This record gives sequence, C-alpha cells and structure tokens, in this order.
Amino acid sequence: MTIDDFRGGPLQLVQHAVQAKAREAKEARRGRGRPRDEIWCVFDVDEHPNLAAAVELACRNGIEVAVSNPCLELWFLLHFEESSAFLDRKEAQRRAQAYLRSGKLLTEAALEELAVRHDDAVGRAIKLDAKHRGDGSPDGANPSSNVWRLIDLIRGTRPTGCG
Repeated sequence: MTIDDFRGGPLQLVQHAVQAKAREAKEARRGRGRPRDEIWCVFDVDEHPNLAAAVELACRNGIEVAVSNPCLELWFLLHFEESSAFLDRKEAQRRAQAYLRSGKLLTEAALEELAVRHDDAVGRAIKLDAKHRGDGSPDGANPSSNVWRLIDLIRGTRPTGCG
C-alpha cells in the first residue's frame, strides 16, 4: 500500500488520482511496472464545493472513495455511539476527541480503541445508510460514513461497488 501525500479538496484529489491511474496504465503498457489494483480517495464532506462531481468522476474512472459526512471524526464517533441526527462538524470533532483523547492524528491507544470497536462502527454506519434510504435522504447524507469499506479492505475484506 502506498499513501500519496497530495492534499486538496475532493475534486482535486480525484483528478489527481485519475491522472495517477492513467500514468500507471501508460507505464504498464510500456512494460514498466504494473498499475495499482485500486486507488482510493478519502475525504470529509465539510463544506467542499463540487463534492458530487468528485464522487461521479471517481466512479467513472474506477477510483474508490471513502467519504465521511460531516467529517472523519464521525467515523471515529460511530465506534462508541449511535449517531443518527444531523451532526455539526465541530460537535463531531469534540465528541470523538473526548472518546479517543486525541485528534485526527491518532495515538496508539486511540488506534487500539478503534480496532476493538470496528465491527460496532461498521454496523452503525450500515444502519445509517439504511435509515437514509428509509426516510428518503440522499446517499451520503449527514450523518454517514463509508470509511469502513477502506478499513475492511486493509483488514482483508474486499468491498465492492462504486462509492
């Protein structure tokens, strides 16, 4: 696994990933290496413009996305509690930090807590998706997170499908 250090908004991340995928395919055709099996972009919803365009571009180009709405800390929060009502980004960050005693740069202890509670978080994230489908909310509505798909892939369970 390789983590690219490119940073930007969702659309810029996906555009960068699409370009990287094209470069890798070109190099592979020339007999120079093999393209990655998968490329993922991870981002928060926050208040980014062009989010829908980023997800669509990723899907059209075979780029997987892990999106957390409103922010990554929701994914952390789902390890500890149900969260089905609209959630402000700052509130999600505050609550996740209280549970983990760390911010986005997780300590070893925080990572261990998340690992132990992973299955609970996946169940809660899937339950949120079902809730949104049931009440007519759009896919990925606040709160929601599909970060578990990437984590499960890293852990050895292969997610399927776009987005």
